[in-house]
This record gives sequence, structure tokens and C-alpha cells, in this order.
Amino acid sequence: AIQDFGNGIIGVDSGYCRPGMAAYYLLRVGDQLAFLDTGTYHSVPGLLGLIQSFGLDPEQVAYVIPTHVHLDHAGGAGTLLKRLPQAMLVAHPYASRHLIDPSKLEASARAVYGDEKFEEMYGTLVPVPSERVLVMEDGDTLDVGQRRLEFMDAPGHARHHFTVWDGQTRGWFTGDTFGLSYRELDTENGAFLFPTTTPIQFDPPALIASVDRMMEKSPENMYLTHFGRVQDVKRLADDMRDGVRWFVELAERFGKSDDRTRRIDLEEPVPIYLLYWTAFLEEDGTLNFRRDVYGRDEALRLALDEGLEARWERHARAGRALVSAIGAPPWTNWPLAIKSSLITPSRLA
Repeated sequence: AIQDFGNGIIGVDSGYCRPGMAAYYLLRVGDQLAFLDTGTYHSVPGLLGLIQSFGLDPEQVAYVIPTHVHLDHAGGAGTLLKRLPQAMLVAHPYASRHLIDPSKLEASARAVYGDEKFEEMYGTLVPVPSERVLVMEDGDTLDVGQRRLEFMDAPGHARHHFTVWDGQTRGWFTGDTFGLSYRELDTENGAFLFPTTTPIQFDPPALIASVDRMMEKSPENMYLTHFGRVQDVKRLADDMRDGVRWFVELAERFGKSDDRTRRIDLEEPVPIYLLYWTAFLEEDGTLNFRRDVYGRDEALRLALDEGLEARWERHARAGRALVSAIGAPPWTNWPLAIKSSLITPSRLA
């Protein structure tokens, strides 16, 4: 999906995990181009195809600007640079070394996802030659044609994160600093936004401070990687700050709780299978389920020896019966996060 936001800014679905999950942006100023975020290795054919669709050449791309090194934002940067002979990679001071040598990033991601899932989600990480990396400090500026971009160090989500200010549209390219706002969550009340709380470098006070600094410019547009442009910026900034504080309150309240974790000694090993579903209601009350992007469904199917289609249909019938009994809620397009933990006897494993 491609969306033209005007003033030379094109938003494109990167295809990461599912439609509407992650975007990258193409900035066109005259005959000069810049990409802001890149998606993964698998996104690169789409980026190159986008250039071609406008009748432009790869030589016209001057800059590739990942907001930070997380792989859904920068995983395709090295591969893309190999196809853009004139482009420089623009990086945060703490991000540049990982883009020049992505081996630590790759090892960490493979440890989390496993080799098969890593290849499926992220593909290959290609190093960027150091001579093609341009480091931008807080307050530095960069001209794309006649358009000036300003860079702001934006810790909170990650220490290697910057945001990019476009004065012409009074908008920030926010990466993950202004949270997540998926278009499926939009209602007549506007966009819904919640914080990104990835645990490795999550720093709540720094994240709130980064939001405050962005708001000092009285922005009118926020170009989110997850997902697309949002406006009504003041309300969403308040929601972002409140959301961060709420997560902190929960952590402080329950972080040392006696029953925060429990140990249960079993006589025999019991396999545990987790299935995460996202469900959403259509206007007519139909309950739909999205399939699991992390690939847990097959393990569950094997454990239960039952087809998933039958399970989903059973849940859908239950959902429709519930809607019929109590009426559709006012937020019919607001997804319900449902987590089912199934503890199965060994004989079913």
C-alpha cells in the first residue's frame, strides 16, 4: 500500500509481518530522493520498485535514513545501499557501528527468533561500508534538494534513536519515539496511540523528555513507522505520556509483588503452548481473528491434533452469540488482544 501525504512525502507499507504493521517513507524534493527507514531485507525490492514507478533512477537517491537500528527499521539498509550508487547512509552516532558491522545485531536477533524465523522475518543483514556512513548529532541538519531536515537525539525507546524534523510540513519522522498507532484502531474519535516499551533500552523519563522536545516545535504531523501519518498531535502526545506513566506505575506496583511469579513443582513435565490472537469486530458484529505472525499456531495444532480452522470457527460462533446477546460495543473496530495459555497433558504433546 502506498499513500501520498503531499509535499513530496510518500508512505509505503514495508510488508513486515502483516499489512499495516510497518512503513517507510520516500521524500522527493525535485529530482533528489531520500528514504526514511527501510524495512527489512525483504522490503528492498519494494523500495526499488517505488523509485521505478515514479520514472526515477536509483542514482537520484541521495540519503537512506534509518531512525534506529532495530531490524524492522534498518534491516534492509545495507542491501539497499548496494543498489543506490550515490546514496549515503545517515545514522545516529550510536547506530553507525552496528550498521557498518551488523554481526551483533544478527546474533542477538537469531538468539531470540531462531534461524528459521530470523530468515523469514529479516533475511540477510548486509554491512554498510564505513565511507558511506554519515553520522548526525543532535541538532545537525541535512539538505535533500532545497528541503532542510533537522535531527534530534531521541532516547527512550532506544539510545541509538533519532527523530527527523521536516519544517515544510511541520512534521516529525518519529520511528518508535512517538509510539504505535495502527490504522485498524482508528474510530470516529480519531487515532489510538500507545507507547513502545521494548525492554532492552526502554527508558521512561527519557522517552517522555523526547516527546516533550518534539512538541516544542508545535508539530502538525507525525510520520510513524508503526503506522503512517497521525495528526491531532497534542492529544496523542498527552496519550503517549500518560501511557508511559501508566506502564511505569504498573511495574512499580507489581514489580516486587509476592505473587508476581510463582513456582509450581510438577510430578511430570507438562508442555505449555501459548497462542496469541488478535480479534476484531466488524460493524455487523462479526468476530474475526488474525493469524499468529510469530508462527506458534503449528505447534498448537500438532499438540491438540485439531485443525485451526475448526477452532477459529468455534470462537467466531461464540463471539457472534455474545454480540447477539449484549449488542455490539461502541468500539466495534477496536481490536481485542486475547491470550490463551493452554496446558496440555503429556499424552497430547
